[in-house]
Amino acid sequence: MAEADIRGLKVAILVTDGFEQVELVEPKKALEAAGAETAIVLPKDRTVRGWKLTEWGDEQLVDVPLAEAVPEDFDALLLPGGVINPDKLRMDPDAVDFVISLIDADKPVAAICHGPWTLIEADAVDGRRMTSWPSLATDLRNAGAEWVDEEVVVDGNLVTSRKPDDIPAFNREMIALFGRAASRDGARQAS
Repeated sequence: MAEADIRGLKVAILVTDGFEQVELVEPKKALEAAGAETAIVLPKDRTVRGWKLTEWGDEQLVDVPLAEAVPEDFDALLLPGGVINPDKLRMDPDAVDFVISLIDADKPVAAICHGPWTLIEADAVDGRRMTSWPSLATDLRNAGAEWVDEEVVVDGNLVTSRKPDDIPAFNREMIALFGRAASRDGARQAS
């Protein structure tokens, strides 16, 4: 299978302090290796700090403070997990509005681990087939999703995955989904 063409695709990575470090770093690397442009977007400026399993991890530089982020400037959205990160994001009306704007514009979304919590708050999971960290199963079902315990699930323009061990499959399906969306949008612009 040929690698999806995502050269020039602009991907927003929405996080705040407490994201699971590997769930940002590894998908970001895969996206950039495939030619996408990534931007870390968060509700504060300067830096954001990750979480490495049981302790604080490294800081990442912020590319775009959420207050300056324009949803129309992005072609896709990545929502890393970690427990702290999505719990804070789902309580931030500006972060939720940013997610809603991308979903309403039919942009592809990739969410891993606890990342779907923010999608629940954005009212974007009803009728979707999804996976996540197992502790979110009841939350997702209560919000109308069909939760399944699978490595990676693609449902329309949404790809979800369970945990760090699933990142290779998550990255593969995320890049494929983002590539299909880029082809579709390019075809629309050409017609």
